[in-house]
Amino acid sequence: MSALLSFLSILLALGKATLRSNDLPFSLYLDPSRQVNLEWGFDNPQGIITFQLTFNTTGWLGFGFSPNGGMNNADIVIGGLRSNGSYFQDCYATGNARPVADDKQSYALLSMTEQDGQTRMKFQRPMDTCDDKDLLITDQPIYLIYAYGETDEIKYHGGRRGQKQVHLLNYLVRSLSPNATYLSVRVENITIPPKDTYYHCKVMQLPVLVTKQHIYQIEPIIENPTVVHHMLLYRCPTFVEAPYDNECYMGHIGDACFAVIASWAVGGGSFELPENTGIPIGGNYRSHFYRLEIHYNNPQMKSGITDSSGLKLYYTDQLRQHDVGILTTGVPPMYPFQYKIPPKITQFHTYGVCNTINFSQLVNKTPDLQVFAVLLHTHLAGRKIRVGHFRNQQQIDFLGLNENYNFDLQQIVSLGSLKTIKQSDDIVVECTYNTENRNQSTKMGLSSTDEMCLAFLLYYPAINITSCISHPNTSLLPSSYDL
Repeated sequence: MSALLSFLSILLALGKATLRSNDLPFSLYLDPSRQVNLEWGFDNPQGIITFQLTFNTTGWLGFGFSPNGGMNNADIVIGGLRSNGSYFQDCYATGNARPVADDKQSYALLSMTEQDGQTRMKFQRPMDTCDDKDLLITDQPIYLIYAYGETDEIKYHGGRRGQKQVHLLNYLVRSLSPNATYLSVRVENITIPPKDTYYHCKVMQLPVLVTKQHIYQIEPIIENPTVVHHMLLYRCPTFVEAPYDNECYMGHIGDACFAVIASWAVGGGSFELPENTGIPIGGNYRSHFYRLEIHYNNPQMKSGITDSSGLKLYYTDQLRQHDVGILTTGVPPMYPFQYKIPPKITQFHTYGVCNTINFSQLVNKTPDLQVFAVLLHTHLAGRKIRVGHFRNQQQIDFLGLNENYNFDLQQIVSLGSLKTIKQSDDIVVECTYNTENRNQSTKMGLSSTDEMCLAFLLYYPAINITSCISHPNTSLLPSSYDL
């Protein structure tokens, strides 16, 4: 009891959260569609931590910790409730396959119940289990992963999975005020054609904001989570002066809108900017149109799907210290060169280089840019993405790194510390592809079976440059495959 009272007094003193129960004070949804709820609590940062998961299913449940958001080397528990009782097991994953049982069972099941189509699993473990197959829980952010089935037959989960990065031991509850002001940018009852890939664009003028405001949180509105793959909101140049609501890249003038101000990708959730930063909108930006681009991934080519997905942009007139910009780096997905990736290749690398020394041609006295988050993006053949940071022709850091890229698990990742880009630094985006299972060349393009190589860098202070990309030199590629 004394430990619990001590824990409560610390929480009240620091204003960390509003307590929900004695042993599970923290709670959040792990997915945008609110199918998976996590509650947790602990006695002290070196002691025991208790979790309770509620899934909207009566099938098997999976939950765990991952070094990077993927399956490889993840620490996982699997459980559920059959007619003859509950089952529960501590497992670990060695790749994108069914996890195997851990020799040391470090998790203890406390309860397993089913009611009204939901399964609730409560369990606990030590922060440090002294098991090299279990991930250590510290005061640093950790990737939580989940998956579930429709029955108790444990098999491939399909799209019923996701991940979220969370500070478990330093969770800061920032509930939005009931009077929080937001802009809603979304499509309205569009019909998704029975195609494996479809991009829909809506060019619109947002309500006039006479004075400058700061966007501080971006929240996805996902109506069809099985097909909505990613969304980008672009600010248009001033010559775009008419609305548009149709398929993207069909020759409309709105195709010229490429200044990214907000993004979301599958596997991600709401993104809150650091407290001293905001994305500027309004004031000098009041006359601009914006383009919402939604990528629908529909490999089963289902027909009759209508959608009204989009983004909520929460904003305030209480301006923050820094204006945030988003810099698009990497390889442009569409350009005149017929650049293709050959089939039957285990590792194929492509590179996009951003030479920031060229910024001085567009911006006087380019400031140091402080990068605080990144969104990495390729398609189905992508296996790795690295964003190298070079100074004086020597690599000094990574601005982003994903050695186990997963097309279905993408989100904006906070870097944990600021990465400073100085004028004349180089940013090199390297993507690694695997085409062993393909018989035809893979081109760079929009389809999920085409490829991309992009890194969106969130930084401050914002400058008037939105992209810094390059085309690979194809002159040295072998001619043994169809270019």
